[in-house]
This record gives sequence, C-alpha cells and structure tokens, in this order.
Amino acid sequence: MQIEDYALIGDGESAALVGRNGSVDWLAWPRFDSEACFAALLGDERHGFWRIDSEDARPTSRRYREGSLVIEHDFEGRDGASFRIIDFMEPRQGDPKLVRQVVGLNGRSQLRLLLRPRFDYGAVKPWLQMRESGALRAVAGPHSVILRSPCPLQIDDGDLATTFSVEAGETLSFVLSYDPSHVYTPEPCDPEAALARTLSYWRKWGAKNRYDGPWPQAVNRSLITIKALIYAPTGGIIAAPTTSLPEQIGGARNWDYRFCWLRDASFSMLSLMNAGYRKEAEAWCEWVLRAVAGEPDEIQPVYGLAGERRVEEREIGWLPGYEGSAPVRIGNAAAGQFQIDAFGWILDTMHQARTFKLDLREDSWALETALLKQLERVWREPDEGIWEVRGEPRHFVHSKVMAWVAFDRAVRAVEEFGQPGPVERWRALRDEIHAEVCARGYDEQVGAFVQSYGDDALDASVLLIPLVGFLPAEDPRMVSTVAAIQDRLTRGGLVLRYDPKQADDGLAGEEGVFLACSFWLADNLLLQGRRAEAQALFERLLKLCNDVGLLAEEYEPKAGRQLGNFPQAFSHFAIIDTAFNLARQKSAARPEEPRDSESAPDEPADQQA
Repeated sequence: MQIEDYALIGDGESAALVGRNGSVDWLAWPRFDSEACFAALLGDERHGFWRIDSEDARPTSRRYREGSLVIEHDFEGRDGASFRIIDFMEPRQGDPKLVRQVVGLNGRSQLRLLLRPRFDYGAVKPWLQMRESGALRAVAGPHSVILRSPCPLQIDDGDLATTFSVEAGETLSFVLSYDPSHVYTPEPCDPEAALARTLSYWRKWGAKNRYDGPWPQAVNRSLITIKALIYAPTGGIIAAPTTSLPEQIGGARNWDYRFCWLRDASFSMLSLMNAGYRKEAEAWCEWVLRAVAGEPDEIQPVYGLAGERRVEEREIGWLPGYEGSAPVRIGNAAAGQFQIDAFGWILDTMHQARTFKLDLREDSWALETALLKQLERVWREPDEGIWEVRGEPRHFVHSKVMAWVAFDRAVRAVEEFGQPGPVERWRALRDEIHAEVCARGYDEQVGAFVQSYGDDALDASVLLIPLVGFLPAEDPRMVSTVAAIQDRLTRGGLVLRYDPKQADDGLAGEEGVFLACSFWLADNLLLQGRRAEAQALFERLLKLCNDVGLLAEEYEPKAGRQLGNFPQAFSHFAIIDTAFNLARQKSAARPEEPRDSESAPDEPADQQA
C-alpha cells in the first residue's frame, strides 16, 4: 500500500497505522519510540501485523467518526454482504489497548483474523500461551501482548488466527492490550464503553477549537492529529509516529521522526494557542524548558519524548524498508548536531509565551539569558542548519536569521516585559547579525536570499524571514526571493526544501517537495498582498491530504503520492497556521507583524475577535 493508504489511531502515548485493507501494519508499544511489535509497514508480513478481512470482500470507504480519532472501514463482498471495522485506541488509562470491532451491515459476512506479533521491529517471534480466561498472550523478552476474542483462536507457529462470521446488526469486539512481560495486570475492558469514552474524549477536546474560517474540517483534523502526536505524560510533541518512511522511494533518506524537535517549538505553541489550546501550549513550553535545561553549550536540536538526550542512531538490517527503501534507522543522529537556529526557536517560543501570558516557571528567564550568553559565543560559527545536512557545516542564512530572532526577542523581553538584561549589547548584536545577513545572505546575481554565505543555491527556509519578523514580505529582496523560489525551487508548482543536486547535503539521491515549505510560500504570497494566489496554493495543498485528511512530510508530484514519515506534525502545523492567516487576512503565524513593516502590530491571537 502507499503511505497515504494508512490512517492514524493513537492513545496519547503510542500510535498505530491502519491500512485500507484492514491491516494494522505499524504499532510501537508502549511509547511512540518503543520497539514496534507490528512492523510490516517497513518490511512485509513476516515482520508483524494484525489483519481482519474477508477473502471475497473489498474495501469501499473509510472515515473518521466526526471529531475523533476513531476510524471506520467499510467492506462489501461479491454477494452483497457488507461489514464495517471500527478501530481505536482509548486515551491511555492504565494498560494500552487497541480495540477492533467488526459490525455486520448487510447479510452474512465470512471473515478471517490473523494476528502476527513480532517484537523488536519484526525480529523476534514470541512465545504464545493460552490463559485460563481464554485470552491468548504473546511474550518475548520484556514485552507481552494479550488478545481477547469472542471467537476461539488457534495458535500456529507464532501466529493467532481464527475465522468467523458476522451478520447484519451484530458486533464482535477484539481487544489487544500491552503489558510488560514480568507482570500480568490487564483487565478485560468493555469495548462499547471504551468506544463511548474515546468518542467523548475527542469531541470534548475538539469543542475548544476556535477556528472560524472556510476550512474547518482541515483545521480540525490537523489539530486532532497534532493532539495524537503529543506524548501526554510530558507534553512533548513528536514530529511523526513513524520511522524510515522514505523521502524518495528506494532511496536512503529514511529517518526516525519519533522524537521532539526544537525547530517545531514556536510553530507548535502558536498553532495550539491560535486554536485555543492553552493547556497543551503551556505543557509544550514547559517541555522545552526542561529539555534544554543544563549547560547551554550542550543544547541539542532534538530530544526524546521526556527530554532524553541520548537518541543514538542505528540501522536494523533485518527490515528491508518501505518498498525496499533501506536502511531502516532507529534513533536520530541529528541529536548530536550543532544547529544555531535552535536558540532562536527557544527564545521566540518563550517570547510568544509571554505575549500570550502563559504560565511559565519563574526561572525560565535565567535559562534564556544563559542560552543567550552561549549564542553570543557561537553565532558566527558554521552549523548543520535546519535541514540537518550531513555534509560539511556552513554559514546557513536561516541559522543566522534565527540568531537574530534570539537577540530580537531578548531585546523585546526587556523593552516590553521588563526583564533584566544587557539590552544595549543584545541590541547591537541584533543589528550586527541583521546587517551581515543582508550583506552576505542575499545574492544580487541570484536575486534571492540563498542557502548559505558564498553559495548560489536556493533554500526554502528563507521563506521564514518575514514570518519571524526579520524583514517585511514586501521588502524588494523578499519579493525577488519568492519569485526565484517559485521559478527555480519548485516541482509541479510545489516547493522543495533545496535542490540536492545543487546544494550538497552529504547524502545520495533526491527527495520530494517539502509540504510545510509550500505552505510558507502561501503565507508569503498572502503577506505580499497576493491573496488569490495564496488561497489557490493553500487549497491545492489541502487536496494532497489523503481521504481522511492526513499529510506526510513530502509529496512526489509526478507519481502523485505522499512521501516521508506520516502523518507529519510540521505539515499539519502549516495547515493550521495558513488557514488562520487566510481566514483573518493577516498573519496568525506570529502575534505581531515584522518589525520593519509599515502595518500596525496585530493583537495576540488569544485577544483577537
């Protein structure tokens, strides 16, 4: 199946992908970053899955229950008999559970169930045992899963299987739960009560959404997706629930995104606040402060779900990769990179938190000033940049812009919020960086801000320049930059991060268009007064979502398919931000317009009508 053939279910601590064919092909338990027990997504049926289907039925439609993360798939047989599979994971209360209900719609359907748990990303076949209660337990090392079924199950070489029938009006529920193998505590659950609680949870949460614009379904689905990617115990927001879904089919640009990136910090907080989710925004800000606490020279671009620093990258050779896209990677070496932009994202996040009057720890400013001292020492150095290139460090323009952001927000913390600090020094550094970026980051011959100093390669990260307030979108240099990107950094009218053929990133192969960058282009067009173009691009991007409203990281226009880890938080944050921008006809990406703009500052999003 293609990446977009999957739908997401989750419980706030882990997630699964369910295919159109009724197969759960990805599930990492008990956390997003745990060893998967279903990994067929990155291999084949040998590597674990849970399928419920019928030999003579075909999938006809699917949908999320309105306002929820409960997915329904409908199937119809050749004889006209039909049935529905309802899949969900109840928001975590005790033991994690995945519930699958089979509902007869018409006639009598003959179905089959095959559960093949394979722990450690498909490498380990478990020991299966029947419990006195009739439940079947699969155990391997520290892990175990327990299946409770209304039908008798057979054990066959590490698999659990059964055939059964369902008639119109009948519902059969199958419950898979996880527990550490050294204990056995899962109690049977009432599937109907669990479904009711799950629907109530999501609908109550979604009712807080205060978006009032032309694209409510897209915004609501994006917000639900983001909520599903929040690790509830800590408030950390993962980039995606998957690893190693390729940026090029058959290529090696395959990364583990089940971690939390600082570059997402400001986008995350602002999207949540604009939509009215203050609690989640505050939890995310607190996560950021905890994650970066420590020595300022040890700041990382990416951390684990609770702020863990060690997320070492390794390759697992027994998985062939999605459609042969190897290697499959676990962990992410970007944690060891030096990225100057991280300082800017942290300071901007805290600035926005103060603007929105969020509750922060009293010592947050002390931590920020310590980070600023470190940035004073390192901002002139080359780094690996926002896209985490694996080539030689360079003076990336975006990194320098974000250094400017850090000092700008520090100055404003003093001027607008009365925080103590060496404001004159910070103001001088801000001006120095601004002058340097304008002198060395803009190439007159290219007619654009470029990827790095002394380079003529384009990079879509410079589309953030107006969004963070470095220059107004109407500045002639930004107008020409946008034109250059539209002319030379697009594929099928959508934006690449950069062209790997032109800008060496230390990796082989190519990648698809980067969807978040295409939304940034729409934001720039809107800020330049080109509303019709911005809206047309935004609506085209929405059409790239799959039938249940989910977007991956990238897209391949020629093949017409999604690429990269799925669903991707960055893409869904971009949907939310651009939808707010278009609905308000002004920037909702920041509570204020760029400082050099002639327009008056907007009010904070939580004060706007």
